Amino acid sequence: MNTHNKFTVLYADDDEDSCTMLSTLLGYSEIDVSCAHTVKEAFLSAQTKKFDLFLLASRFDDGSGEELCRGLREFDSQTPIMFFSGNASETDRRNGIAAGAMAYFAKPDSETVAETITRLSAQRVR
Repeated sequence: MNTHNKFTVLYADDDEDSCTMLSTLLGYSEIDVSCAHTVKEAFLSAQTKKFDLFLLASRFDDGSGEELCRGLREFDSQTPIMFFSGNASETDRRNGIAAGAMAYFAKPDSETVAETITRLSAQRVR
């Protein structure tokens, strides 16, 4: 877990609008969001900074969210991972969970994602 007071999220999504929207929503709950727009950028961020949660999209120009999830799990087995993706089939969900995620949310349900992350951040404080 992060040693700072604020709950920190690494949100990996190639869509800058999604990053801005979710960062704004979570900011109201005083949750810090760092955005990465490629698999490589997300992986490097995760290796250089400690996050309380990883939130991943499914598709990137340089790889997939599932590949990123498996890579994150190779060096960090503890930090929760969730998907927030436009790929919403049952197969996509199963593959995301099998890659190491604890939850899989379909876009555009940003309110449920924000509520879940806010609830997780509140539990960390306890």
